[in-house]
Amino acid sequence: MAYQKLQVERAAIVTPNDNINIPYVGYPTETWPCILYVGSAGDVRVLTAGGDDVIFFNVAAGTFLPVQVIKVFATDTSALRIVALW
Repeated sequence: MAYQKLQVERAAIVTPNDNINIPYVGYPTETWPCILYVGSAGDVRVLTAGGDDVIFFNVAAGTFLPVQVIKVFATDTSALRIVALW
């Protein structure tokens, strides 16, 4: 079985928002897909880089979501302490 080592160079706290994409910290006017770290358990509704609007239910605290995400919606998101990783 192959294992992938998670390596990131940038990180930022995510404020869920129904209207605004997650801004890349290097260029705040641009949106680059990121993966997420969820610090406190709950549901996470996201918009993927491919345009899919999906809810991840019952995400455990301390989970990495290995999905390319451009937005975390406030509606239907109950998880807290979400961090974007690039």
